[in-house]
Amino acid sequence: MEKKVKIFAFGGSLRKDSYTAHILKGLAEFIPNDAVLDTFEPSDLGKLPHFNQDDDMSQPESVKNFKERVKAADAIIIVTPEYNYSVPSLIKNAIEWGSRPYGDNSFDGKTAAIVSSSIGMLGGSRAQYHLRQIMTFLGLQAVQKPEVMIPFIQDKLGQDGKIKDEETKKHIRDIVSALVILTQKLSA
Repeated sequence: MEKKVKIFAFGGSLRKDSYTAHILKGLAEFIPNDAVLDTFEPSDLGKLPHFNQDDDMSQPESVKNFKERVKAADAIIIVTPEYNYSVPSLIKNAIEWGSRPYGDNSFDGKTAAIVSSSIGMLGGSRAQYHLRQIMTFLGLQAVQKPEVMIPFIQDKLGQDGKIKDEETKKHIRDIVSALVILTQKLSA
């Protein structure tokens, strides 16, 4: 039996009832049998202090925990809203910590997938494209297709916060499957 792909997922919105948090929580439904999921809650991401290069060599425990979980993973899923045409500062801050100090980039060599969403018709596409640029620098091998950009997210979730839209479910299932396949292919 092949070893299971370890997926680490995090998302960037601190709002208590955020769409991002609901998507992140719902990811477990889409994880295939040949993978396992470790989710870093947005509230935990919010506990990371603002990145300060002065603290590279004496990172806080919250940062060490985040980096250890990234390092333990084979693949990464980032769930992102779009703020001001880009990536939320919460995600960028986590990435700064995870890639530091120089020479200790926790993300390097892993595979990654992005799920973006917005209440508008572009589904977080601008945030996703900025994040793809960042991933290139980090050494992450991003799933190119399918791309999952969920427009009008407010209409895709039920009262319980779970994804109710079947097309959205299919897209998420497809990208998670593509991530697992890419990870297995590159580790073979």
